[in-house]
Parts: sequence; structure tokens; C-alpha cells
Amino acid sequence: MGTKLKEITLKKEISIEDMAGKRLVVDSYNVMYQFLTTIRMKDGSLLTDSKGNVTSHLTGLFSRSMNLMQRGVKLAFVFDGKAPLLKERERQRRRSIKEEAAKEYEKAKEEEDVEAMKKYAARTSRLTPEMVEDAKKLIKAMGMPVIQAPSEGEAQAAHIVRQGHAYAEISQDFDCMMFGVPRLIRNLTVSERRKLPGKMAFVEVKPELIDLEENLRNLGITQDQLIALCMLMGTDYNPNGIKGIGPKNALKLVKEHKDFSKLFSEVKWKEHFDLPWEDVFDTIKKMPVTDSYDLEWKEPDRERLIRLLCDEHDFSLKRVEDSLEKLGKEKEKKTQKGLGDFFGKR
Repeated sequence: MGTKLKEITLKKEISIEDMAGKRLVVDSYNVMYQFLTTIRMKDGSLLTDSKGNVTSHLTGLFSRSMNLMQRGVKLAFVFDGKAPLLKERERQRRRSIKEEAAKEYEKAKEEEDVEAMKKYAARTSRLTPEMVEDAKKLIKAMGMPVIQAPSEGEAQAAHIVRQGHAYAEISQDFDCMMFGVPRLIRNLTVSERRKLPGKMAFVEVKPELIDLEENLRNLGITQDQLIALCMLMGTDYNPNGIKGIGPKNALKLVKEHKDFSKLFSEVKWKEHFDLPWEDVFDTIKKMPVTDSYDLEWKEPDRERLIRLLCDEHDFSLKRVEDSLEKLGKEKEKKTQKGLGDFFGKR
């Protein structure tokens, strides 16, 4: 679901070139769901190999990662662990939406309504354990780190950036700010296009950087107040929030009430939720993270990539080899440029 911070958040437009040489941590589930939603056939069905295995997520991961690597960006991928107990309601809500969308898709299929099929098919996206495992194998074969979070991937990614081990987190979700990520990058797509939610249409987008400290100063609140603000609007742990409270009203309320007990009493929290507000606040603020991760980048393993993508999932051998060749040439150019700069300065 995410939280509704977009309206009150300061953003700075950046370019992919600005990220060259930087370490960026990817919220893997977030980007893979993007690929499952957008990379589909004309009738809305997912890309599959000859054995019926879904390959939309692998297509997206390989293409976008290769393009960013060719531009000198260093990616590390964080995967979700065990979801917090409080997230079960949100997961049930998402399952219901997918089930309803699946019914509408079948109805559209019977009526041969291709536009409706596209629309509803995108809402049925599911990540299976097998798809996640294939994604991890692909990322490792491309020479990039895979990090397993104990719980929420976006919280683990935020922790890695806070530790100074990466520059920023890549995700579309503003929730990352709630978990205290110092810098968040959205819209980091090579095509500079983004699919509109619930529609088979795209809009032009530019990559944007969101600086947490800058935003907290601009809003005049602390990190704890930001968490409370998100809770008023709704998070994955208290879906829908307090009815009638949007971003601007939520900001006004958290600035008026430094005492959170009084804040949540005034908005009648107990009438909306059957659990204490403290449970939601602590779940967000104390989300489990780990320091057990290895950020080591290696050269892509050509044989492993061909075995996984071409032999197992029917990718074009030429496409894979062309991408690897282009990556090699870009690295060679950067090496030569670096040497030229070095000798030129002597």
C-alpha cells in the first residue's frame, strides 16, 4: 500500500550519470513487482518460457541492471524476510484485490476485451518463491550482491545506507523515509517512462532524489513525528489510517501534538483500530535489520548467465552476449579515460 508522503515531499531531479560510481541498494520486491506489472504481452499475460515459467521479472532485472551497470552504477539487491505480524491485514487486502482482478480478467477474456484484459491482468501480479530464487541466481550471476533481510527489505536497505555502505536506496515507495533512509531514489528507469497505476498507459518521468534530512527540516518535524504522520495517513501496518486525514492535515496535527498519546487520542485511534498505536509505531521504528551482509561486486559470470537465461528460460543468446560485450566495452572506455586523466595530470 505504501504511505502518502508524495504531496509534501521535496524532490530533486537527477540523471543516471549523476549516480555513476555510486553504490545503490535496491528494494528487490518493489522493482520486481514493477516488472511483473509492466512487462507483459499485448493481452496482459506475462512473458513465459517454453515450459510455462514466468520470465517478465528476469527480463526486467537483466535489462535494467545491465543498462545501469553500463553507466557505472553499482547495484546491490535486498530481499524481504519474514513480514511483521501487523502486515497480515494489508496482505489479506492485497490478496482480495488480486482475486477480484483475476475474476475480472477472466470475464474480459471471455468477452475478448483486450484493453480490459491488460488492465486487470496487471493487478494480479504475484511473486512466487521460485521466481524470487531465480531472481537471486540472476543477480549473483551478474556479479551483484544479494542481501537477505530478516524482515522488511526496504528497512534493511535503509539501514545499509544509514551505515554509509551505500549512497541511496532505489524504490518507488515513500515508506523508505518512514524507515529512516537518508537518501531515496525514485524513477531510476533507463527508458524514463513509468506505468500509470491501474492503467495500460505510461508517463514520462525523470529520476529523482529525496533527501530525508532536508525534508525533515522543511517540514519542521523529527523522524519519530514522521512515523506518526505516516500512521495518521495509513501504513502497511494500519491500512487506510484515520479517515479524512491527508498529508497536510497530518503534518499540522503532529506539529501541534508533541505528545503522541494525546495526538492519537484526539484523532480517536481506538475507533479505527483494535490495536494500540504503540504497536504500530514500535513495529516501524524497531523493524529488525542485520549487519550480516557482504557488499562485494564481481565480474558477470558469462557461463552462469547463459545457462540460467538461455538454457533454462529461452532468452536469446545473442541478446545476452551483446549486453555483456557492451558492458565490457564501457568498462574498458572508463579504464582508458581514467588512465588518460591520470597521465594528463602528471
